[in-house]
Amino acid sequence: MDVTDAPDRARYEAHRDGELIGFSDYVRREGIVTFTHLEVFPEARGSGAAAVLTRDSLDDVRRRGERVRPLCPYYARWIERHPEYRDLVVEGRSLKHP
Repeated sequence: MDVTDAPDRARYEAHRDGELIGFSDYVRREGIVTFTHLEVFPEARGSGAAAVLTRDSLDDVRRRGERVRPLCPYYARWIERHPEYRDLVVEGRSLKHP
């Protein structure tokens, strides 16, 4: 599975064998990436695609030196379960209640 940033559509996209299987919408402003929605298409559900999409997008945010506001409930829960990504969260923002 390949995860790429598609800034013209303001989302990260997950592709398997060249086919779009999911995406994660965001708003990028002033060094903060606000993740608003993650969707994996039915044919790819249960494959781990959501977790890979989340991890790879957060890794890209880290490489860019940006921070994260996880408004998407999936992102918030994923970061709670992976404390090594908590440093990316904008300070003063609850993961459960952004």
